[in-house]
Amino acid sequence: MARLLLRDFDIRKAYLDGHAQAQLVDMLRPILKSAPLFRPTTASGKEMSVRMTSAGSLGWVSDKAGYRYQDLHPKGMSWPAIPDPILDIWRDLASSERDPDCCLINYYGEGTRMGLHQDKDEADFSWPVLSVSLGDDALFRIGNTTRGGKTESIWLNSGDVVIMGGPARLAYHGIDRIRFSSSRLLPKGGRINLTLRVAR
Repeated sequence: MARLLLRDFDIRKAYLDGHAQAQLVDMLRPILKSAPLFRPTTASGKEMSVRMTSAGSLGWVSDKAGYRYQDLHPKGMSWPAIPDPILDIWRDLASSERDPDCCLINYYGEGTRMGLHQDKDEADFSWPVLSVSLGDDALFRIGNTTRGGKTESIWLNSGDVVIMGGPARLAYHGIDRIRFSSSRLLPKGGRINLTLRVAR
């Protein structure tokens, strides 16, 4: 494992080995079955290219009513619990004092992206956001705490973990593109991103 610091983003390259990655994917299968992926829309009504769901006591949703956390999936069911091995990553790298309320699960298929955005729907920004990459390579772009200005990019690979805390907590960031089928972790290709957050 190599540790990189890029604009205060703490990037742990190859934090998870191949076996650990495969185990996490297996743990996600029942979660995706009980709380299926859905395609959210922005407040303006535009459909996002990624599909998502959540685990934990709260899940993140987006629709014409805005961006928010809520305790039920859009189809009405409760969110599944966050598996312990995922919580262990948080406890090792982010905080041993408090577990996250939400594990947002994003699936990036071929041609999908995520524009530059801030994670700012949480009640307390003193807690970091932790992101786990599984599957295809993704070009991760890091901006500033305000819109505009110079950005930097880095390829995230399967097994990489990013911790966004301190000055990086409210920095703009996004995924410009993925290298579809660059990984064999997911049988049909694509990338899964797990984002752990303290929401309350």
